[in-house]
Amino acid sequence: MKGTAVKIACIAWGSLLWEPGPLKLASGWRPDGPLLPLEFVRDSDDSDELALVLHEPAPPMPTWWALLDTTDLDAAREMLRQREKIRLEYPQWVGSIPNPHGPVDMRVSAWMSDRGIDAAVWTALPAKFAKVSERAPSPHEAVAYLAGLQGEVRAHAEQYVRKIPKEIDTLYRRVFEERLGWTPQG
Repeated sequence: MKGTAVKIACIAWGSLLWEPGPLKLASGWRPDGPLLPLEFVRDSDDSDELALVLHEPAPPMPTWWALLDTTDLDAAREMLRQREKIRLEYPQWVGSIPNPHGPVDMRVSAWMSDRGIDAAVWTALPAKFAKVSERAPSPHEAVAYLAGLQGEVRAHAEQYVRKIPKEIDTLYRRVFEERLGWTPQG
């Protein structure tokens, strides 16, 4: 898509909403993104939070979107890669359309066509737990992991969960609320 003027959206559901970092947004976040399967099933590479990521077994949840201040899909992908600290050897962890190929891509593609958006990018990190990529913790393992954190590390993990928009009401979030008292902030 180089050289072609396009409207590119970034789809988000987690910390991008409150810390977009190097993403250059051309609009504010809008609450009518595609419904995507999300769950707290990734222990983060650079902190001890359990990140909310795409997880195909999970039910569809609301997402948000904003237009990016670029018309180049490669530039949009690179902005998101840098923001998410995704290593170059994992280009598949930055999802993008055109060229849909999986279930999430098809959902995003259908959503885009309703809004006149030409391209989209999103974070496509897989589940990861106990340093095993593509392994999702059970709800019990997730609670035990978070309950075992202490001090500032625990406070950071709690803030992450609590800042996720309340509309994203996943099974794990309900378990965190019940067992840890971590209710949404807003």
